[in-house]
Amino acid sequence: MINKLFQSILFMIIGGSAYMGIEWLWRGYSHWSMGVLGGICFIIVGSMHILRLPLLGQAIAGCLMITLLELITGLILNVWLQWGIWDYSHLPYNLFGQICLRYAFLWLPLSLAAIPLYHELRCLLFRLERPKYRII
Repeated sequence: MINKLFQSILFMIIGGSAYMGIEWLWRGYSHWSMGVLGGICFIIVGSMHILRLPLLGQAIAGCLMITLLELITGLILNVWLQWGIWDYSHLPYNLFGQICLRYAFLWLPLSLAAIPLYHELRCLLFRLERPKYRII
């Protein structure tokens, strides 16, 4: 139980740091709430193997899940609480200014990278079994 809690906290920190790092590289800034969201997304995307889908299917499911979580987070933080962390209303194919097609598609290659990274870290740090992947 404690090992599982420690593992979750560690992956929250790793995923959150990576998420914020990507934002800093892309936009030049980030927000602490993106670290929380990134940590949650990393754990969810890393857990996609339970769907028993090929790697590409897991990445597509991860891409959709991240986009959904970004929408929910944006509606709460930007619309309801009016924190103004991001606004995609000027971009084409946006939904409520919180998600847009351009950035939604970027989560696919990032999910493809995050899934094996998550499992490699689990194997190295916690000596857990490495899942077997089918590409398609």
